[in-house]
Amino acid sequence: MSDRLGGKLPAAPGLFEAGLPAPQTASIDLKSLTVRRARDFGDVYLGLALWRLLGLEDFLSGLMPTGREDVPWEKVARILCLARFCHPCSELYIQRQWYGQTALDDLLSVPVEKVHTDRLYAGLDQLLPHKKALEGHLRQRLGELFKLEYDLLLYDLTSTYFEGQAKGNPMAKRGYSRDSRPDCLQVVIALIVTREGYPLGYEVFDGNTADVTTVQQIIGKVEEQHGKAQRIWVMDRGNTSEANLAFIRERNGHYIVGTPKAQMGRFAGEITEAGWREVREGIEVKLARNPAAGSSDRYLLCRSRERAAKERSMAKRFEERMEAGLGKLAQAAAKGRLRDAAVAHQRLGRLLEKHWRAAGLFDVTIDQQADGRLQVRWSKRADREAWIEQSSGCYVLRTNLENPDPVELWKSYIQLTDAEWAFRITKDELEIRPIWHHSAARVQAHILVCFLAYTLWKTLGGWMKLAGLGDAPRAVVDELHTIRSVDVELQTMEDGLPGPPLTVRCVTRPDDHQAVLLERLGLELPNQIKRFQMPLESTLAIEVPPAIAPM
Repeated sequence: MSDRLGGKLPAAPGLFEAGLPAPQTASIDLKSLTVRRARDFGDVYLGLALWRLLGLEDFLSGLMPTGREDVPWEKVARILCLARFCHPCSELYIQRQWYGQTALDDLLSVPVEKVHTDRLYAGLDQLLPHKKALEGHLRQRLGELFKLEYDLLLYDLTSTYFEGQAKGNPMAKRGYSRDSRPDCLQVVIALIVTREGYPLGYEVFDGNTADVTTVQQIIGKVEEQHGKAQRIWVMDRGNTSEANLAFIRERNGHYIVGTPKAQMGRFAGEITEAGWREVREGIEVKLARNPAAGSSDRYLLCRSRERAAKERSMAKRFEERMEAGLGKLAQAAAKGRLRDAAVAHQRLGRLLEKHWRAAGLFDVTIDQQADGRLQVRWSKRADREAWIEQSSGCYVLRTNLENPDPVELWKSYIQLTDAEWAFRITKDELEIRPIWHHSAARVQAHILVCFLAYTLWKTLGGWMKLAGLGDAPRAVVDELHTIRSVDVELQTMEDGLPGPPLTVRCVTRPDDHQAVLLERLGLELPNQIKRFQMPLESTLAIEVPPAIAPM
């Protein structure tokens, strides 16, 4: 375990029974031994360890001090985030099924009957006002644990949609859906992560917000919370505009951004020239001449063999579909079913719009013949075919960094996939979508819980990497999920007669593979959580009666 994680983690409070008096003994009837109440232990125990590792228990306890409520708000927040981390589900499912299936009532000392939707919803309301403070705390704590630097920040956006009409949320709007659900109202989420993919913060925007309009607000937020610095902002082309780039330059900031595909034509003469450098197998880069007069920005030409094959295949499919559509249009005109030139041009327009990737490849004419029929003719443009072949797999990056190294510039930009991966985790693993809450505040709180759960997820990934276990948290969570807590019920015997019953709440022993995982992570499981219904105040060491002892 790295020293940055402080060696082995201390066990969660109340798990180990320290300072017990010397054990006494009692005889038991082995035939009476039964096992009951098996509950999930390993994954929630891991989640609690991560929660403590991030210092969230003490931090939130200070922000959300205990009042007259039965359950401290920090524990309610912990339940919400652990549920999202271990088994993403609704608040109603937490109440009806999930919480009772886990050992959290023992680990948190919160009885099952006190975990209900009213308390969970109130917990969301209590947690939301502390979003800004939580982001600041996590920035500091993650930086300490993993020695993070915040000189380069990755910025990307996604959307998540609602089930229902969401009439109580003015932010719920229809817009460009990354989930292929244009039929649903949605909100847009902007996420800021470090170059390693650790979250720094996020914002929620109206569902119809254009990506490019969010950049200046996000940069202002980061500077307000974390101070001004000459950071490097990495963004894709959807967030790029001249106004945004000027805004970053005015603040002495730097950027590495993608450029619109339409700008590729400005570098046509350089694609076929020499000077390419291989950054990894199948990917080459080279600095290109700046096509903009008076600009000091630098441009990086990139081309990918794999991406080129994909784009050529896509272009070919669009070309074939376009030709098939033109053939049907020409056939309808030749048979006299299509006689109105205006209607024919409308159909052509829809065809070009549907198969836009191949639209520039065809020259199409629609002529009126002497007999009143229409004639549709088309031809392919050889220059466009050559350009598609030449430019497939190519893209251009833009930066205002001075004397950038082409290889390092590309590597910095490609780290933007860490932000995209963060969205994939929140959507697929933590199930941020769809949103069932309708009020604006509850939606914001739901996204905050998902943000905290992603932070736990990413912390586990970093912890695993330092421990030499790779960085696939799902495998570890699933592996430890099978560790259970169980009640072992025993019948004590006194002078051959039944004595008081004894119940010991135990934790199942990990198998060899689980034991290795726990050892590498520095976690130690308790043998027993609780003992109750005991005739003596001290711990009982079980003694098998000689009459039934094995030979």
